[in-house]
Amino acid sequence: MPVRTADVDSSTSRSRARVLRAYLAMTKPRIIELLLVTTVPAMMLAERGIPAPWLVFATLFGGSLAAASANVLNCVADADIDAIMKRTRSRPLARHEVPTRHALVFGLTLGVVSFAWLYVTTNLLAAAMAVGAILFYVLVYTLVLKRRTAQNIVWGGAAGCMPVVIGWAAVTGEVAWPALVMFGVIFFWTPPHFWALAMRFREDYARAGVPMLPVVATAERVARQIVVYSWVMVAWTLLLVPVTGWLYVASALLAGGWFLTYAHRLHRSVRQGEKGNPIKLFHLSNSYLTLVFVALAVDSALGLPLVLG
Repeated sequence: MPVRTADVDSSTSRSRARVLRAYLAMTKPRIIELLLVTTVPAMMLAERGIPAPWLVFATLFGGSLAAASANVLNCVADADIDAIMKRTRSRPLARHEVPTRHALVFGLTLGVVSFAWLYVTTNLLAAAMAVGAILFYVLVYTLVLKRRTAQNIVWGGAAGCMPVVIGWAAVTGEVAWPALVMFGVIFFWTPPHFWALAMRFREDYARAGVPMLPVVATAERVARQIVVYSWVMVAWTLLLVPVTGWLYVASALLAGGWFLTYAHRLHRSVRQGEKGNPIKLFHLSNSYLTLVFVALAVDSALGLPLVLG
């Protein structure tokens, strides 16, 4: 029976769609979304108002390209362990849906384009820091820290803190102390966020030979570390009080109390010999970070009087 042209065209379209979905999946869009949630408020705090729409778009677009580049290159480097872990075995490179060489070229191209775009549309400082974040995430975290130390996510997470500094630099052309405080908020947020996930998928990481803290330490020690980092994180958010209004301060305190309650609840459950619910804390951590930075954005947009005058 002859093959109809319409059937061939339909099959080709489905094949192209699968390839496009595979390339998009390697960029890890959900991670990029979270990074963008922090970039815009950082820019609004730098402006103490609403920056030019074009500048916001240019920074977000360039930042998305940089984050996508880092994520794709991470997929290339981690393809072997992604194929072992249940949580990641459906990723394109683990399933051989995209040739490794093509993925590598794709990731490098995204990085080059992100630098060129940010350099032309914002400034050299923002562009250089975006490239620095890519290199740190791939070379330092993925290739060195991740497979060698239980502190991998603590120091490697610094790459995920860079969007707020890049956003600040895009607006002001420099890096000031409020940008470093926002960097610190995300830096101290990362361990509780990721360790909660790693507690849930401990067997996965152990099978892949990745020494995440929950793999090499007791659950009680991990939960205790989560509590410590959570307290430091909440306290760190208050360092922005001199440059923010009452709305941010109140939101940071309420959201911080909410997060600390669940962190202590997890610790108490684990100490009593129960499994607890670390994945709940993981999802809560995303909501917490979003609430804090949205409050920062609204506070800055409204131009509320500073708490400390």
